[in-house]
Amino acid sequence: MIKKRIDAKSLELTEHVVAINRVSKVVKGGKRFKFAVLVVVGDGDRYVGVAIGKAKEISEAVRKGIDKAKKDLVELKHAGGTVPHPIQGQFGAARVLLKPAPAGTGIIAGGVVRAIMERGGVKDVVTKVVGRTSNPINVAWATLEALRNSRTVDEIFKLRGKKTAGTLTEALNG
Repeated sequence: MIKKRIDAKSLELTEHVVAINRVSKVVKGGKRFKFAVLVVVGDGDRYVGVAIGKAKEISEAVRKGIDKAKKDLVELKHAGGTVPHPIQGQFGAARVLLKPAPAGTGIIAGGVVRAIMERGGVKDVVTKVVGRTSNPINVAWATLEALRNSRTVDEIFKLRGKKTAGTLTEALNG
């Protein structure tokens, strides 16, 4: 499947550092530290991206993460202010369940999933990390996998060769 790249230059993206992992290597002269930073970027409306930046300094790792996340944006499908249907994403041992919620519910989610939903413009959603891990990187990738696999009602109608939901409501009302 060919992936369509989204141009990040035309969007006003905000970023959020979700997790910082410090890795040390013991060498003859002492310890050498490096950092891996998980970053979420999004426009607050439709697009969100997640990436890891690695460097010897945190600020450089954050910059690298932001640059990588901008190159791999995902379009979120909305049904009002929530996700279109219950969906599950899996990556490694992490499984994330995303369920639509009525207006006014808010984002009921943990840290990583909350950051992704907020940057993606979702206002109401109920989520649960179902898997056997709390690794923020795997949870982030599982959430993105779920968002990639979501479909709107119109997309499902089109796949089935039916008239779109918009034309059906017009035919019933008019």
